[in-house]
Amino acid sequence: MELKKNPKANVGRNSSLYFAIGLALMLTLAYSAINYKTYDKSDIDIGQLDLEEELEEEIPLTQQIVTPPPPPPPPAAPEVIEIVEDEEEVEETVIESTEVDQETEIVEVEEIEVEAVEEDIEVPFAVIENVPVFPGCEKGSNAAKKKCMSEKITKFVQRKFNTELASDLGLSGRQRINVIFKIDKSGNITGIRSRAPHPALEKEAARVIKQLPKMKPGKQRGKAVTVPYSLPIIFQVQD
Repeated sequence: MELKKNPKANVGRNSSLYFAIGLALMLTLAYSAINYKTYDKSDIDIGQLDLEEELEEEIPLTQQIVTPPPPPPPPAAPEVIEIVEDEEEVEETVIESTEVDQETEIVEVEEIEVEAVEEDIEVPFAVIENVPVFPGCEKGSNAAKKKCMSEKITKFVQRKFNTELASDLGLSGRQRINVIFKIDKSGNITGIRSRAPHPALEKEAARVIKQLPKMKPGKQRGKAVTVPYSLPIIFQVQD
């Protein structure tokens, strides 16, 4: 009689699966055995906490320093009052009353005359209402009198001034002398001032201006006033 195997009873067909499961179990056991640790049991004293004991904290003792008050100021020295014997007799001044009664004689006071002091007012030649009148310039308007006066003074200075003085002083070229003078309320020439390259020329200019004739004074609002006048003297020195 021939025995036949059941194909379902073949154990070898799943041998690889069983091998893999067994290998996995062995590796797991081996890993667990390697990492297994043991500890020695010993008595560990963790101490005992006594809550009844009070913590005593040392508090430092501090002492407050009290600053003593400043000493009182010394008492002021008493003033020494010197008593002076009243030996001198003081004359009492009797103040008489200034009230006037019916029996008092009244003295009449004469009127006091106060003299009015006239101010010396200066009005420039360019704005004067009535210009000073040079002799020979009495006719014409105010502008005509101004022009006539300027021409007369210029001719007078040209005739009187010594131009050769500049050559004697060693000066050459064009020379200019600025002269300022005033025609006062009486028509006289006053306050002569001059400026020149040389003091000798200044003196010569002042000498000539002093010789100007007396004029009729200028007027402002009907009153005679002082009128300042400026005159440049210009000449050429021949080499």
